[in-house]
Amino acid sequence: MSKAATTTYTVEPPSDAENASRSTARASFQVDDSPPSEDGQAQGLTKSVLLKLASAAFSFFVSGVNDGSIGALIPHIIRDYGVTTAIVSALYAASFVGWLSAALSNTHLNHRLDLGAMMVLGAAFQVVAHALRAWPTPPFGLFITTFWFASIGQAFQDTQANTYVATEKGLTVHRWLGFIHAMYMAGCLVAPFAASPIASSPSGDGSSQWYLFYTVPLGLGVANLALAMVAFRDTFCLRPHVRALDPGTVAPEKSASALIKETLTTRSVWVISLFFFFHLGVCVTAGGWVVEYLVDVRDGDLGQMGYVPAGFSGGCLLGRLLLPDPTHKFGERRMIFIYCLFCLAFQLVFWLVPNIIAASVAISFLGFFLGPFFATALGVGTRLFPPDIRSTALPFLFVFAQLGGSLFPIVTGILGAHVGVSVLQPVLVGLISASAIVWLFVPQPQTKRE
Repeated sequence: MSKAATTTYTVEPPSDAENASRSTARASFQVDDSPPSEDGQAQGLTKSVLLKLASAAFSFFVSGVNDGSIGALIPHIIRDYGVTTAIVSALYAASFVGWLSAALSNTHLNHRLDLGAMMVLGAAFQVVAHALRAWPTPPFGLFITTFWFASIGQAFQDTQANTYVATEKGLTVHRWLGFIHAMYMAGCLVAPFAASPIASSPSGDGSSQWYLFYTVPLGLGVANLALAMVAFRDTFCLRPHVRALDPGTVAPEKSASALIKETLTTRSVWVISLFFFFHLGVCVTAGGWVVEYLVDVRDGDLGQMGYVPAGFSGGCLLGRLLLPDPTHKFGERRMIFIYCLFCLAFQLVFWLVPNIIAASVAISFLGFFLGPFFATALGVGTRLFPPDIRSTALPFLFVFAQLGGSLFPIVTGILGAHVGVSVLQPVLVGLISASAIVWLFVPQPQTKRE
């Protein structure tokens, strides 16, 4: 959290017990899970906080532009490099390795770099990734490597942005988490409208110029880097070895190894991680292979089918904007399970009705009901996890999510190379069903965690 936010705790001196509890938490993120009062809300939404929220939301938008373009570009990449669906799946493997690298290094870096420094580092990694892509048909190995750079950058920024929003005093957490995750889907929504026309416009020799699309996320990445440097300038620094409000009453913070060990022995971390594993498997597999499926199985036109992922992303965007309040009002456990049933129904329509228009509508509704899953599960996890492991547990959740988001598209690509891309449909049905089953085992969080 920003330095300004940390000083607010000195207005009413905490008790010795409260100080001892806070000392084990991550020093720059002082957590208060109680519902924000009107005064707290007014104090929280200062210009500094709003600028940080804007930077957090924009970082998600930039990530969405990168991820949302993959489905529209994969058919062109396959044809330009002359590779199979199994080989092109390596880009998902590189993405997973990036997220895994971030998870292994995030806790250690957090002991050395403050919030702003981590946000800027993540933005810089993404700028490097897009700069290496935005030139005529880069070598395939280099192109795959750029997904490692992009993913580790996204992981650093996503973790810090989620933790900041989930722990900032004075915010209505479920709404703001829904908002920043909606910005990710906004990026996924606009990406196909930029990627498809660029990739479909032939060069002088008739080949696709899909690589020119990456000048768009490159420009956005530079803006993301600049905004992070300005918004989080108060924490754009190295972190002191020990940070404490009162050296006389506060114990040193736990070591990175101790936090990792505690995280790995917390049951709720594993259950929610497994939910994310299947959920992101649904989202990335559907968004990444739907174009190739509609072209190969339903005989759709490649230039037109490239826009179908925008319907899926648009549905997710609306779901993340419109469904957080009813989900919060009627109960997360009940509503997410109901949404799973709706997702399963529309997925069956997509599979069993052999019509491209019906498939496009069905996958848009699938995206709508998938929309609130991520932010809702993240909010539940924030209330379930002990305060001192939250900044360590969140990257662990994201790694499991990315494992699912990498593994299942790879499996789909490998199976597709042998039996056809039609295998996409039973894979999606199985993943949605698994998400619903795992959600039933997520513990009920306390309304207020002490």
